Amino acid sequence: MNNYKLVILSSGYGSNLQSIIDKLHLQDGIEVCVIVSDKASQSITRGLLANIPCLFLPKRKSQSREEYDKLLKALIIPFAPDLIVLAGFMRIFSPVFIRAFEGKIINIHPSLLPKYKGLNTHQRVIDAKDKMHGTTIHYVDETLDGGEIIAQKRIDVLPFDTAETLEQTIKSIEHTFYPEIIRKLCLKATLL
Repeated sequence: MNNYKLVILSSGYGSNLQSIIDKLHLQDGIEVCVIVSDKASQSITRGLLANIPCLFLPKRKSQSREEYDKLLKALIIPFAPDLIVLAGFMRIFSPVFIRAFEGKIINIHPSLLPKYKGLNTHQRVIDAKDKMHGTTIHYVDETLDGGEIIAQKRIDVLPFDTAETLEQTIKSIEHTFYPEIIRKLCLKATLL
């Protein structure tokens, strides 16, 4: 059986990336074949420590979104990914990129989408006095945190919660939830 190939786009601290490497890479026929970052980041260090090829594609100020996405697409195509996984890659893609990998790009977002797209989700939950919070895994389209929802995990917001405690709780859930859903998507695809 051929490996189910993941390309991971990650440009931050990379804790979700690390959980994907630890729980999925070279297990159950799943391989992280490359990590791409648009910033000098901890994500690159994590990939290199796991002997996974890493590519660095910074965005130049003069570049349009479409120009950057064409380069990113050209970089990824040779790896023939079965799934492109966003793990802290803070970009909205243009149709150029989305069409090239239609239905193959997923992201995790720390809110119960469609609520609280964008940044500062935990503080927004506190400010709104919401009773529930959570995280969402979704397919990526050309809109901010848009695309079909794949799975959600909910938590109760407790009276003593702050933006910081919510962030820690959600992160710890994501470290199990994201690899679990990626594994299910991989297994489902291999059965088709």
